[in-house]
Amino acid sequence: MSAQRAEELSKQFKAIADPNRLRLVSLISASAENEACVCDLTEPLNLGQPTVSHHLKILVDAGILHREKRGVWAYFSIVPGALDALAGVLTEPK
Repeated sequence: MSAQRAEELSKQFKAIADPNRLRLVSLISASAENEACVCDLTEPLNLGQPTVSHHLKILVDAGILHREKRGVWAYFSIVPGALDALAGVLTEPK
């Protein structure tokens, strides 16, 4: 594994290592449309909108989530293959 790839993976693993961010990924992937609006994520986490938005930004910056603006709301979805790629790193033969 190259140093650059290890740096990218480290950023992604750090992003999902936070309990609130891990819950966000779980909530989004479990939603019926595989996407969620910020407005739908604050109550389940019992966190304010600014805090949820901060966690979502970290996940977007790490390449785990995709953000789409619709009017005044932002909707988030899992980047296709992002979680599979992380899982693959942990399970691939050495």
